[in-house]
Amino acid sequence: MHTAFFLLLGASVARFLLRHPGEPRTPWIIALSITLALLYVLGPAVGGTTAAPAPHRRRPWLWLGLVVATWVVLVVLAPSFAWCAVPLFFTTLRTLPPRAAAALVTVLTVFVVAAQLKLSTAFDPNLLLAPPAIAALATAVFIHMERQAQAQRALIDDLIRTRRELAATERREGTLAERQRLSMEIHDTLAQHLSSQQMLLQAADRTWDTDPATARAHVRTATGIAARGLAEARRLVHDLAPPELDNGTGLADALRALDAGPDIEVRFHLEGTPAPLPDRAESALLRIAQGALANIREHSGARTAALTLSFLGDQVVLDIADDGTGFPTAPTAPTDRGHGLPAMRARVRQLGGTLTIESTPGEGTVLSASIPLEPTG
Repeated sequence: MHTAFFLLLGASVARFLLRHPGEPRTPWIIALSITLALLYVLGPAVGGTTAAPAPHRRRPWLWLGLVVATWVVLVVLAPSFAWCAVPLFFTTLRTLPPRAAAALVTVLTVFVVAAQLKLSTAFDPNLLLAPPAIAALATAVFIHMERQAQAQRALIDDLIRTRRELAATERREGTLAERQRLSMEIHDTLAQHLSSQQMLLQAADRTWDTDPATARAHVRTATGIAARGLAEARRLVHDLAPPELDNGTGLADALRALDAGPDIEVRFHLEGTPAPLPDRAESALLRIAQGALANIREHSGARTAALTLSFLGDQVVLDIADDGTGFPTAPTAPTDRGHGLPAMRARVRQLGGTLTIESTPGEGTVLSASIPLEPTG
């Protein structure tokens, strides 16, 4: 619209100079045209439109009044300048409130009609009807564009708000997931080590006077567990893999080295051809085995426990069986008391696997964790 304004203004000046050479009004026409052009240029710079930033909208009425007054004088002196009103329609609609803009557009249209009738040698209905039609069309186009712009702004605001809400939700979910992960890590490592140390130290205290050798053995074992717990704590701080899997130690060797205390014999079996496992899968299976052995030590009263690691091609399965007292596994039985079993289920679920428990009172318990493997071909 700015380009159209200057093209129409230049064409009007050229038409006047061609049609009226040597007119006494020529200097006034040229001066007013230059003034109008300068005022129009100063509009966006000084702040004549509502599209300008807030600091640039201080004097829209004054600016638009000067532009319209200069244009009116030009139209009175040279009616051919009337068609510069078309860009002024849009400028008025962008600058003033709706009602004031409609009133000023009507005034501009009246001046255009009067100027065209003055230029015409005979009455032409088109000269009476065309300017109002153009003004109405310009107003309708502007209103439509303004509504679309408002709808787009509302949509953009909604998208920005939704994006912020999604980001906040993701942060909350990430925080909860990290808290759950740390809770499982602490339960399966530090808490179990502390529990084992407590049991060993209590046993050492009971036998300190009657069997010093056994008591010292319990203390030495508790010291070793404390050292492993310290290593686990450091690993948690650095968020690294379990120390049992350090230095290239495989999952099978790490499981073979596990124990459930001095009173429980732990046996390990490996079935199938071992395949490379993701670090997350190895860590999860090792933590599940540690948590299961801790449950066996604290709750089952078992004398033996068996760990079986099976590679079945498309999945790896870890079975932990004991000969303890067992417990009911009916749907209503509280098999998920505490943090142990829920933590195991969460670990397996995060890897797309399943955890099953089979137990009968007096006949022991079998816990099975199955994790799918991606094809290697």
